[in-house]
Order: sequence, then C-alpha cells, then structure tokens
Amino acid sequence: MSDTKRIQKTQDFTSGPILLPLVKFALPVLLALVLQAMYGAIDLLIVGKFASSADVSAVSTGSQLMTTITNMLAAFSLGTTILLGQQIGQGRRKDGGKTIGASICLFFMIGCIITVLTTLGAGGLATVMHAPTEAYTKTVNYIRICGAGSLVIICYNLIGSVFRGMGDSKTPLITVAIACVFNIAGDLFFVAVLHMGTEGAAIATVFAQAVSVVISLILIRRKELPFEFGRKDIRLPKNLTKKIIILGAPVALQDLLVGISFLVIAAIVNSLGLIPSAGVGVAEKVCVFIMLVPSSFMQSLAAFVAQNYGAGKYDRAFRTLRIAIVLSIIAGVLMCYLSYFHGDVLAGLFSNEPEVINAAAEYLKAYAIDCLFTAFLFCFVGFYNGIGKTRFVMLQGICGAFGVRVPASFLFSKMKPVSLFRIGLATPCSTIVQITMCMIFLIYVKKKMKAIRMDERGQK
Repeated sequence: MSDTKRIQKTQDFTSGPILLPLVKFALPVLLALVLQAMYGAIDLLIVGKFASSADVSAVSTGSQLMTTITNMLAAFSLGTTILLGQQIGQGRRKDGGKTIGASICLFFMIGCIITVLTTLGAGGLATVMHAPTEAYTKTVNYIRICGAGSLVIICYNLIGSVFRGMGDSKTPLITVAIACVFNIAGDLFFVAVLHMGTEGAAIATVFAQAVSVVISLILIRRKELPFEFGRKDIRLPKNLTKKIIILGAPVALQDLLVGISFLVIAAIVNSLGLIPSAGVGVAEKVCVFIMLVPSSFMQSLAAFVAQNYGAGKYDRAFRTLRIAIVLSIIAGVLMCYLSYFHGDVLAGLFSNEPEVINAAAEYLKAYAIDCLFTAFLFCFVGFYNGIGKTRFVMLQGICGAFGVRVPASFLFSKMKPVSLFRIGLATPCSTIVQITMCMIFLIYVKKKMKAIRMDERGQK
C-alpha cells in the first residue's frame, strides 16, 4: 500500500442547505455518543444486577473519574477537529497530514503521562473522591485498571476527532459500535459469569476499547483520506503543535475543571453515605443519556461551523447555530418530561434496590430542569469552538462550575433535611449563568465578524 493517500471528494458544509446536512452529520455523532455512553451504563447495569451495592458505588465513582479524564482528552482532541475543519474550509488540504502527524505525537506523550499518574495515584484519587469505606478498595482497583489503558483511550478519541474534522461522522460511529459490542460481551463474561464485580467491569472496558482501536486502524488503512499523510508527517512541528494546543487546551482545561466540579459534588454526596452515593451514581449514568442530543449538536456544530468560518461564511455559521438550537430544544422538552416524571423507571434500569432507585429519581428531577437550558448552552459551546473561541468556552465553563455549581452544591448539602433534589439544582443554576455569558459574548462576536466583512469589502 502507498504511504500517501488521497481522495477527490470530502464532506463540504460550506454550501447548499443547512438543516439536512447538519442532521445527517449529527445523527451518527448522536448514535456514537449513545454507544459510548453505554460503556459506563452497561458496566453499571450488569454490576447492579450481578454484584453488590459496594460494587455499584465503586463503578459509579471510578467511572466518574475516568469519564472526566476521557472527556478532557476528547476535548483536547477537538483542537485537531477544529484546525482540520478550518484547513479544509480554506482549501489547505495539504496541511491536513501534518496536523494529524503532530496530533499523534502530542497525544502519545499525554497518554504516557496520564497512565503513570492514574496507575500510581489510584489510591489518592479514590480518597479525594471520598469513596465509601465499603467500596474503597474496589474503587482503587477500577481506577488503576482503567488508567493502565489510557493510551488506548487516547487513540480511540483521536481517531474520532480526525474524521469529524473531515466531515465524516460515520467512521467514529463504527469504531464506537465495535467497542460497545466487545464491552457488553466482556461485562457478561467477567462480571456475570466469572463474578469479578468491579474489576471485571474495568477489564472489560479497557479490552473493548483496545479491540476497537486495532480494528479501526485496519479499517482506516483501507480508507482514502482527503489529505496527504505519510510516516514523514509524524513529528511535532512547532507551529502546528502550538495551534493544536491553543485550540484544544482551553476546551480540555474547561472540561477537566467542569468534570472536577462534578467530582466534588460526587464527593459531597459520597460523604452522605452508601445509598446517596449509589443513587447519584445511577442518576449520573441516566444523565449521560438524557444529555446526548445537545452533546451531539455541540460536537457537530464545532465541525460544521469550523468549515464555514474557515471559508469566511459567517452568516451561514450563525444560521447553523439557530437551527441547531431549535432542534435541540425539541429533544430537551422530551428529556425533561421523562426525567422529571419517570426518573424512577430510568433509574430502575441500573439498580434493583428501591432505596437507590428513589435516591436517583430525586436527583434526576433537578437534571430534568437542566435539560431545557443545555439545549441552548451546548449549541453555543459548539459554535464558539467551531470559530476558535475556545478560551471563552473555558472561561464560561469555569465560571459556571466553580462560581456557581460547586458552592451551591456545598451550601445545599448543609441544609436540613438533606435533599438530593436541592443539591442537584446547583447544575441548572450554573447553566443559566453560562447561557447569559454566551449570549453577551455573541453580541461581541457578531460585531467583530461584521467589522471583518466590511474590511474585506473595503479591500476589494
């Protein structure tokens, strides 16, 4: 096989209708997110059916930590998605291979660092998370096993970011589907058959992602790419590396700090006892699913808007934002209804214990309210990522997380009687603040783009 690949056709978002191409691109992203969410959900589901409450608490606490790390890596890889999308929009396809090569080197180094930190520091991380005494050892084991697979997680997310930047959302869906199938099989074997509990769930997760990466690389070698790429491109040129870091680091830092804020909330809840800990852990798994539609539009908008911004089609980028918000709101209303009035049914999918189900349903009522607000927020975030305003994304995320969510959660946890619904209200409170910041910043962005357009007309 030739060391260099080409393709004559790639997904172009800079012309034609918006609604149908956006939906067609977002649907595979949504399906991929659904399958990806099934990792932790399936772990918790099978552990809840075949193991103890201590195992449920360990998997929920450990997976929250690993999800935070995974989300940070996925957010950092968004720098590759944005840069690649803008290069395609600008017609600079020859630079694509160099961008991919720089990303491979950069993310390999990050993966090695995370592997060392999580495997050696698993005990300290479990302590910081206030893992209940009954579940402490199991939580440490879960973190250590999953942390050992950090390089696999890196590769897994990088593959998805590259293809979304090219306008291809179907290949990442295939890679996630492969991993999900193997994860289900692994969970059933290690947890249900071998009764390995928490450790079995962790092994199944890492094994599934490893198999997915291997198969995905085989599939990718058979695909043609919309840019030149060879072994000579796998290096760290200063200019490209700097651009990837500038675009990806703020989003990654924001995701990390937001994730930490939720870990702080989990630690606050863990201090209340085993049942609240397990209940909120179950609720968080449900929340992953009810937030999937706005999350899919957030990722899709980043790729869609990046191409249009790179091509200088600012009005089209704003129209895409408006369309995405409308579609996201429709889904948000449905998720709000299900979470508020049928939270017990959703929680019952992950636990057999009535006390855990009731605790989860109480917490979910607060998240039901947040479903309406995230329809706006996630679309704003995707739009700002697409135009490269990742520093603002970081700023609004940090303000919401540590300016509102964490302080409010701590304050509500001290109110008697303790209410998981009240603690959960900290999340929609922070979302409202973030939306307000996004709307104010949108006025600034519109003025700046209008000025750029006038300058371009003046030069002509």
